[in-house]
Amino acid sequence: MAVRLDEMDRKILFQMQEDASQSLDEIARKVGSSKTPVWNRIRKMKDLGVIGRQTVLLDAEALGLEACFFVLIRTSEHEADWQRRFLATLRARPEVLEAHRLAGDIDYILKVRVKNARAYDLFYQALISEVKIYNVTALLSMEEIKSTTILPV
Repeated sequence: MAVRLDEMDRKILFQMQEDASQSLDEIARKVGSSKTPVWNRIRKMKDLGVIGRQTVLLDAEALGLEACFFVLIRTSEHEADWQRRFLATLRARPEVLEAHRLAGDIDYILKVRVKNARAYDLFYQALISEVKIYNVTALLSMEEIKSTTILPV
């Protein structure tokens, strides 16, 4: 169920998404409020689950992780045990940044960030050694055109 947010909540969330390292004073000034009401709203949104964990975004290329692959997976296995093993395998692999179960011809799509094609092959070999997969297609991203964590609130 969606949480009701007013305009002030949305302004606060926008500021936090832009730069969560801002002080409460900075956020309050930018949204036209004072520190205590902003702090109360942030606490309430955390309690409601609107605000999850706060983290730092790293530059993958600066860290040598230059290759981004989108991996399309089809499986002929749909039993609970297979799915449990598959999901555990994905969660244990730090290269997997995102994993989605899909409707349609493809069962899953993964976003995998690695150093290069050789590193992707090592990931692929490990994946298929742990779980049976019917078909895997890897698509190399040639250019990242847009990437954001900012939700349109």
